Formats: sequence, C-alpha cells, structure tokens
Amino acid sequence: MDEELYREHILDHYKNPRNKGALSDYSFKHKEYNPLCGDVLELFLRVDEKNRVAETGFEGHGCAISQASASLLTEYIKGKTIDELKTLTTQDILDMLGVPINDARMKCAMLSLKTLEQGLYAFSQ
Repeated sequence: MDEELYREHILDHYKNPRNKGALSDYSFKHKEYNPLCGDVLELFLRVDEKNRVAETGFEGHGCAISQASASLLTEYIKGKTIDELKTLTTQDILDMLGVPINDARMKCAMLSLKTLEQGLYAFSQ
C-alpha cells in the first residue's frame, strides 16, 4: 500500500474505531494518557481460561494517530495469548499504522502499546 492509502486507513480507524467502548466483563483495564497533548486511552481486555484475549475494548479521546493506534491494536490482539502480547514492540505498532511517524507524534502512536504494557504488568502481579 502506498502512504496515501495508509493515511486513509488511519482516518477510517479514527472515524470508525473498532472495539470502541468499555467492557462490563473484563479481566483487566488500564488507563494511560499522554501529558504532551492530552490524549487519553483506557484499554479493556477479557482473557479466557486459556490465557487468550477473548474480547477487547477501549475508551478515550485524542488525535487520529492515538485513536487509530488503539483501534488497530485491539483488532490485532484478539485471540493472542498474554505471552504473545508481551512480545509486541514499537515496530509492530508502526507496522500497523503503516506511515512514517515523526518524533512529535511518536508518543501518540505508542499510547496504545504503553497502555497495554502497563495493564499487562498490573494484571500479572
């Protein structure tokens, strides 16, 4: 895909986010924010008896990059095990977004990963 198609993909996830909404039956939830721009994300995961993500959801507000990143991440992690989630990297998120992210927007793009990582840490304790 060329860069323009990826930009449209990001805008689609921003305007029509997948998995947007809180889960009432969750295994864990975690909330993070980006103090530089005010983006907020709360991530919800329901984990089944096999330690796989059965359902995801998110609430929050912010720029197109942060909200699209959350939408893309929640789609990607369904069906993955907790151990698989722990191996996700910055590059994985950048690959999902598909466009170059400048330094000023990197924290926006990584808010979903940061929220997941911190939530997994708390969940594993």
